[in-house]
Amino acid sequence: MSTINYSKWDHIEISDDEDDTHPNIDTPSLFRWRHQARVDRMEEQKKKKDKLEADKQGHQQKVAAMKRKVKEAEESASAEFEKLKIELSELEKQEEEYKKKEDDLKKEEKLTPLNIDTICKDGKSKTLINKAPPPPKEMTEEEKIEKQQEFTKKYKTQIRKYGMLQKWDDSKQYLMDNNYLVCEETANYLVIWCIDLEVEEKTDLMKHVSHQCIVMQFILELAKSLTTDPRSCVGAFFSRIKLGEKQYTDAFNDELGSFRERIKERARIRIEEAMKEYEEEERKKRLGPGGLDPVEVMESLPEKLRLCFESQDIGALQKAVTEIPEKEAAYHIQRCIDSGLWVPGGNEDKSEGTEGETEGAGPDLETTTSKTEETYEEVD
Repeated sequence: MSTINYSKWDHIEISDDEDDTHPNIDTPSLFRWRHQARVDRMEEQKKKKDKLEADKQGHQQKVAAMKRKVKEAEESASAEFEKLKIELSELEKQEEEYKKKEDDLKKEEKLTPLNIDTICKDGKSKTLINKAPPPPKEMTEEEKIEKQQEFTKKYKTQIRKYGMLQKWDDSKQYLMDNNYLVCEETANYLVIWCIDLEVEEKTDLMKHVSHQCIVMQFILELAKSLTTDPRSCVGAFFSRIKLGEKQYTDAFNDELGSFRERIKERARIRIEEAMKEYEEEERKKRLGPGGLDPVEVMESLPEKLRLCFESQDIGALQKAVTEIPEKEAAYHIQRCIDSGLWVPGGNEDKSEGTEGETEGAGPDLETTTSKTEETYEEVD
């Protein structure tokens, strides 16, 4: 049975062996010098080995090329055959010398004491790089709206309860107990709620809810800056805000003030849009059979005609129509018909059998007066 040869472990070169150091010598510097000297020797030996390997490969290429030339000369019975054969013999002798140098170098390496850089070598190494999780898939606007609606429907009561809290500690504890509320959907609902309160002129309550909204937004921004889950930032935010650091507190108050101004502006715009929609609906209700607004038509009439409609003076209206050029009168009469201010033939039943009285009189002016009065009542 063969035994294991441990002789190679008898002489190990260690740069930080403290057994032979003198107390007056700077031990760390000595260790560094020893290690650097050993590294330099190893580097020099490696260069010598690399140079020998390169020279050997170059010589082998020359030998191979010379062998081809000798073979070609022998086949062609060239006069240089003998000369080439002698040169090949010289190259082969040099090749033997390279082998001898290689054997000497191996013996030298074998006699070199082991050290920390040669005792241990990587048998197998593997590098693993942690990759960041892929970003969440970007949702479409329809998907965002649907998600917001589902969240609001499910947690509306809890969100409103959070919005009504007043103390820092109460808000912190509530969010930690209901950490599913720490998200963009809660902040979005609080913004909409603030706008609704301002539209309803509940300004004091709006100011309170807006404070809770900015708290939520600051937590979300802190999570973004740390690239972490917002739920893990609840405690960090409240701890920092309660410290009363001036720069952080000023930033919070500035954002709160700006947010309230934006809420007021958005509420004003919403009210204006609602008024415009209401006015448009009322205008559509007033439209006459030709699709014209009687109020707009009344305002565009010549002063004489407008005064007749306002005073409901039928005789003056008949006279005014005859005093206006025929083309212009026809234009205004048609607009009055299309807006419902003038209903032609509205008095046909009354005028039946009295052809002489109505011949050439045009549309019924009594109906016109009645329609004008109704129109103004609707406008008022």
